[in-house]
Amino acid sequence: MPRNTLPDPHDYPSARRSAEHLRREALDDFWRGADAAWSRIQLDAGARLVRSTLRLQARLRHRHAARPA
Repeated sequence: MPRNTLPDPHDYPSARRSAEHLRREALDDFWRGADAAWSRIQLDAGARLVRSTLRLQARLRHRHAARPA
């Protein structure tokens, strides 16, 4: 590689911009993953709530049917 294409190790403003860009990308990736995990948790919570409601309704029907008339 020709020497003039290597980054200047003393170009601090460029290094700072690059570091800020990489940090911003890392934070965006983190929050994208956190948002995806939160969405999955919400879907799972909704499914558990539906299942719990159905089980409760079934128990109540069973108890009501078992009562003496």
